[in-house]
Amino acid sequence: MPGSASMGEGRRVWLIIAAIVLGGALIIPLSQALFGLRFTYTVRVVALGGAILGLLSGALGCFAVLRRESLVGDALSHAALPGVAIAFLLAGRELSPLLVGAGVASWLGLRFVAALLTTTRIKQDTALGIVLASWFAAGIALLAYIQSIPDASQAGLDHFIFGQAAAIIESDVRLVSVVGAFVLLALALLWKEFKLVTFDVEFAGANGFRVGLINALLSTLIVVTIVLGLQLAGVILMVGMLIAPGVAARQWTQKLDQMVILAAVFGAFSGGFGAVISALDSDIPTGPMIIVVAFALVLMSLFLAPGRGLLWSRLRGRANRRRFAARNTLRDLYRYALAHGAAESPVPDAFIRGVSDRSAELGLRELSGEGHVRLGAEGWRLSQSGIDLARRDGRSQALWNLYRLHAHELNLPIVAEERHVDIASRLPAAAIAELESRLPGSAGE
Repeated sequence: MPGSASMGEGRRVWLIIAAIVLGGALIIPLSQALFGLRFTYTVRVVALGGAILGLLSGALGCFAVLRRESLVGDALSHAALPGVAIAFLLAGRELSPLLVGAGVASWLGLRFVAALLTTTRIKQDTALGIVLASWFAAGIALLAYIQSIPDASQAGLDHFIFGQAAAIIESDVRLVSVVGAFVLLALALLWKEFKLVTFDVEFAGANGFRVGLINALLSTLIVVTIVLGLQLAGVILMVGMLIAPGVAARQWTQKLDQMVILAAVFGAFSGGFGAVISALDSDIPTGPMIIVVAFALVLMSLFLAPGRGLLWSRLRGRANRRRFAARNTLRDLYRYALAHGAAESPVPDAFIRGVSDRSAELGLRELSGEGHVRLGAEGWRLSQSGIDLARRDGRSQALWNLYRLHAHELNLPIVAEERHVDIASRLPAAAIAELESRLPGSAGE
């Protein structure tokens, strides 16, 4: 049932969230007991800042993933660099002006992309590539100019390219927390609008929603999130922090609210755990390690997530092959038995293996394991359960044939024709009764 499947998926998501929260809570005592890690002021601040930024990036990144705008995050993070340089020239080394400059530059880059899309025939990916390359090149040029100025205050400014988590202090975390709270509040207040333009922008426009303004607000929140993460991950790696949690969360659920919450948890875990790992050795950079943890979660999700994971897809494919082989072998056994007297008649092993070729072994093993067939001295015989199953399958195939011929005439519900599925599980009882009345030998004939 779809409802029970949805409930099962929901429970699975909440169990994953609980497991990650529990794992995150155990990081501190385990790292202290196993590795002797000391949670100094720097480690605590960097881990907390990474967790908060990961939470924000995961929540907002879901919309970029679902809208297939992952390159937008990459372009906007690179576009922030010239803003950092110009803000330094105007206001000095204070973090707040640098972040404001980065935000203004990213937002102008976003507006430039919109202008290219509306006034030219340039595609979105091309426009984003133009902004990414040109803005980033301008930032590199400005940084080179700044480095040539005989002023010690510009030291370390180039760390905005790759990030420098060790430079984060408590006031930076407070700034990120306050701004992040406003970002999450805006996301909650505009949840319905953001959800609508993400999944059906035409419907939103037809119902009077100001699609352009809503898109601009959503993009602005993404810009703010990117800017907040520049000092930690840098302009190059920030796109990974924005996209990876959403990609991982998408594998586990099809509901937007669950996806956003799960992505936020994935992001927070990546930020905190990556910071803790980097604290174990001074040679391990924090920003790249956070991205490594995030993409480890992506790989785990791609492999293990039920329904979408590669492991489950492989297992499901093997189960389908066994089921199809069993069904085809059962039909061959039943037809031969009827042609040679009765459903209980033996079927020579050589015949069934010759007819079904390589799938015979698989089908016979599946049917035998379920008790539908048994091998005797004269060959294979169907058990009573096998005969009943073959008769139900034959009746279902006959009803599918009638459905194909008379569905429109009888005004039956439109369903996909799935021959491997019992038709009674796809059509209501009244429709089945209507089709059965047209079977040869029925009272309706």
